[in-house]
Amino acid sequence: MNNLTQSTKVTLLYIAIAFLFSVAVRMIWFYQFFGYEPFMFNSQLMINTNDGYFWAEGARDILSGISQENDLSPITTAASQLTALFAYILPFSFESIILFMPVFLSSLVVVPIILIAKSLDNLEMGLIAALLASIAWSYYNRTMIGYYDTDMLNIVLPMFLLWSIIWAIRTNENRYLLITALDILVYRWWYPQSYSLEFSFFGLILFYTLVWDRKNFYNYKLLALMMLAMVNLDGFIRFPLVLAVFYIFKDKRFDKYTYSILVASVVVFFASGGFTPIWNQLKGYVFKDAVTAADEGLKLHFFSVMQTIREAGHIPFETFANRISGHVITFILSLGGFIYLSYRHKIMLFGLPMIGLGFLAYFGGLRFTIYAVPVLAFGAAFLITEIARYMPTKRLKFLTITAFTLAVLYPNIAHVQEYKVPTVFNVNEVKVLDKLKNIADREDYVIAWWDYGYPIRYYSDVKTLADGGKHSGSVNFPVSFTLTSPQNISAKMARLDVEYTEKTFRFKEENKERIEDENITIFSNIEQMTKEYGFDDANDFLLSLQTDIELPLKTRDIYFYLPYRMLDIYPTVKAFSNINLMNAKMKSSPLFYMSRVFKEEQSGINLGQGIFLDLQNSTITFSDQKMPIKRFVQTSYDKNMKFKKDVNILNITADINVIYMSSYNTFLVLDEKTYNSLYIQLMVLEEYDKTLFEEVILTPHAKVYKLKI
Repeated sequence: MNNLTQSTKVTLLYIAIAFLFSVAVRMIWFYQFFGYEPFMFNSQLMINTNDGYFWAEGARDILSGISQENDLSPITTAASQLTALFAYILPFSFESIILFMPVFLSSLVVVPIILIAKSLDNLEMGLIAALLASIAWSYYNRTMIGYYDTDMLNIVLPMFLLWSIIWAIRTNENRYLLITALDILVYRWWYPQSYSLEFSFFGLILFYTLVWDRKNFYNYKLLALMMLAMVNLDGFIRFPLVLAVFYIFKDKRFDKYTYSILVASVVVFFASGGFTPIWNQLKGYVFKDAVTAADEGLKLHFFSVMQTIREAGHIPFETFANRISGHVITFILSLGGFIYLSYRHKIMLFGLPMIGLGFLAYFGGLRFTIYAVPVLAFGAAFLITEIARYMPTKRLKFLTITAFTLAVLYPNIAHVQEYKVPTVFNVNEVKVLDKLKNIADREDYVIAWWDYGYPIRYYSDVKTLADGGKHSGSVNFPVSFTLTSPQNISAKMARLDVEYTEKTFRFKEENKERIEDENITIFSNIEQMTKEYGFDDANDFLLSLQTDIELPLKTRDIYFYLPYRMLDIYPTVKAFSNINLMNAKMKSSPLFYMSRVFKEEQSGINLGQGIFLDLQNSTITFSDQKMPIKRFVQTSYDKNMKFKKDVNILNITADINVIYMSSYNTFLVLDEKTYNSLYIQLMVLEEYDKTLFEEVILTPHAKVYKLKI
């Protein structure tokens, strides 16, 4: 340590302070909920993001060495592999590792922030920026303890890339050529969708070179190595290629080949389909359509999942600003401060790609705001250090920095204290899945909405039809249709969808080369069913399910996981199958109204939103329209948790049903079609066709049934 310079010692000290601060703030959620039984499983708090169970499944299978065929377990992904490594070498439980990994990995963002500040000879700015960025709203939300997802390194790695680019441009040292290329390789390994940001950095460096530094061979070497690291080829090909070209670039005798290598790298980039992933991301988050249509075959239309995902939607300016800087005022100061910082140090303009991607959140979805967080944090920090610079004494300078730093940190810390997100599932739901693991075979399917796919696969070790990654409109349609149709129709669709899914897997495996050579299109399950059952219209095929059709040979068992929590999203689930597949027209929405906040009045029950229930006259009023009730059903659980229901038919010709789930303090108002849907019948009413289904696990929190056909 004695050999270190004073600047290096201060740098390491600031990194340690900022890192420990970031970790400490992230522990607030842990201390708020540790010991809270509904969030605990296997003596540890559970994670609080659905996608985390995807990576956890992969890590689990890597450690066990077992992964069934076509189970979609991500055993080849970076997050799962790194998790498995930590679980193998560290003396902690698997649950503890996936809970705490985001805390320590995401806090590493302070390192490149402070190193960038060091290059500008302003370490105080680096410390302030690191403190702010590490706990800013959106970065904290997506990297807090328990938010086990790729976001725990998705900002750390591009910030290291920004640091290496800044130092490369400033110093022209060969080592930064390699560091930049290796960072891209690691970033792509960790997050394959990193294409857009990497290409933005490349474009900005190219612009800088052509406008201001055209004769500098070093910049062209940097661009060539970046492009080679970015090409759409396997990492095992890109890594030795980068090392070989770096070795060539170290020798000045080969400088004359620099342009040729750069051109060759660009050609390889385009030949490898380098723009395809970028365009796909733009289509998904910028050019969103409510309905997607196939280009071939029957040209079926499906409801787009992007319209239902909150993090992919437009957000208000205040939310946008708060998520980036913690407060609108801080955001405005940060933006102004960054402009001033870039005026004083033009090298900081290389941070524009991250700001640009962060600003995409304003119309592309709130998930992108995290990219702007660390770069704009420099803006607020720079203003604070500039103000302090004019203080007459060191004491006043210190007090000024401390006061303003606390001011920008306060709204973010307040947010952390208030942000009490729950775990993905509560322990009672997990116990159902854990029990199912010992009942179902690993090749069996569990049908549930895609929101629950990853946790089901992790806890029950089974297959699912839809999950957080496999949830396109064509995939969601049959699942939605199954969950919201009458039992006899749902049973047929469930068997069809599972067997056609497995059939498609087999076809792809047996014809892999043919599919690639002949560019064969694999149509959706619904389209395959429609054609193979002799129909030209998918709607006609769906109508045929009301009759006795011949089903595929049963190859595995199918279970239905029906949680109480799905009541909250039932209309969304229904929307995916409430569409005319042939012309994209949405059908009229079925009646579904849920009330947990209601008030008993002298003449009946006020359910809110202008809906009034009059049980004496067996009517329900919607605003000014009074309508008769067909059924009034009351369900409950006794002290032994035995389910009971009382069904009263009030008007056989009516179309509206009211269900009072007394144990849940919940009222449901449903039309006849919704009332007869599989989910309502099996989960809410425990009324099932014993020729089609058998009960497996029945609890107030979630119910599991097995399909007999």
